[in-house]
Amino acid sequence: MLFSFLSSLVVLLSLNTSLVAAAPKSRFFYQGHDLSSLSLLEQTGSIYKDTSKGNQTRPAEDILGKGGMNTVRLRLWVNPQDFQDQPTDFNLQYTINLAKRFQSKGYKIYLDYHFSDTWADPTKQYIPAAWPKTVSGLSKTIRSYVSSSLQSFHKAGVTLSIVSLGNEIRNGMLWPAGRVDPTIWSPSARTANFTDLAKIYKSARLGVNDAVSAGLKKPSVMIHIDNGWDIDLQSNWFSGLTGSGTVTTADWDVFGFSFYPFYGSEATYSNLQNSLDTLAYRYNKPLMVVETDWPVVCDGKYNPIPEFSEPYPVSVQGQDEWVSGTLNVVKNVVNGLGAGVFYWEPAWLNNTGLGSACEDAILFSQDFSNPKQTVGYSRQSVNMFR
Repeated sequence: MLFSFLSSLVVLLSLNTSLVAAAPKSRFFYQGHDLSSLSLLEQTGSIYKDTSKGNQTRPAEDILGKGGMNTVRLRLWVNPQDFQDQPTDFNLQYTINLAKRFQSKGYKIYLDYHFSDTWADPTKQYIPAAWPKTVSGLSKTIRSYVSSSLQSFHKAGVTLSIVSLGNEIRNGMLWPAGRVDPTIWSPSARTANFTDLAKIYKSARLGVNDAVSAGLKKPSVMIHIDNGWDIDLQSNWFSGLTGSGTVTTADWDVFGFSFYPFYGSEATYSNLQNSLDTLAYRYNKPLMVVETDWPVVCDGKYNPIPEFSEPYPVSVQGQDEWVSGTLNVVKNVVNGLGAGVFYWEPAWLNNTGLGSACEDAILFSQDFSNPKQTVGYSRQSVNMFR
């Protein structure tokens, strides 16, 4: 009897050991900031002070890294100088230089293609001036551009962890050729509407394959849409993209969503959780919130005060609480598929409203008293990821 009991115990222990050994590794969770404008700010005299170290002057990424940042997001424009004689900020060399700098300090790099000479978002997706205008011409050009630019990062010694093929492409990209309308309710009509975008996106995705064949370590390929809380939008969009069969679910690895508190009262945690969980069940892919922020000043001085989707104070404390709640949602996505949260441009000292109706949503207070040198003092919210 004792022998039988001991034998059973050995078997159970053995099974338990094998189950533990077979348990999957926990997924890396990206905690990041978009720091695309940092070099530009430094070139014009901006410096950053770490208030937790007696106002010691330090690189912004060191201050944010101490606060839990493990990844930096960087946008890439095609030829910025071709759009209204803009400077070359955010072009390929500018972005490679920043990527090398951040990688050397141990941060992962997330590259955000805009496929434009300037800003690309739901309200504008301009074709680069030097690119063709037809779907066939754009498809050929975007494949070559993605491949060559990725190889440039590789040759510079930069390992890209994430590559987003387009920025907030709810209404498509490379307008008018790749423009879409995800509000079309009929599935067949929506699929037809997405046909040209599918061709363009597929070509961009093949550009990634071409670069990998040339030696690039394969990054996670992302599709980035705004209003991540809106499950109707996301369901329509991804079914439209894949409806023709040109693009399949194998053509992207991770979902990226913007989630802002002041562009609609429906941008609640509850709606975001429902949207992310629904997509996780449907596609079984990782999901991230890749743009968010919260204001510390929103007094209606220049714009009407927007309605906020969650009842946090407009303050540094509110920044911490908003991001903490967002982290909680993403970390609780079903099947462990929540994969990261990124705050947008927290160090942009001369654009503190970050495009919103509020006056200040960054993580540094500003001192403009010296016209030759803007100083950013870290707020407590720089530690939001710690």
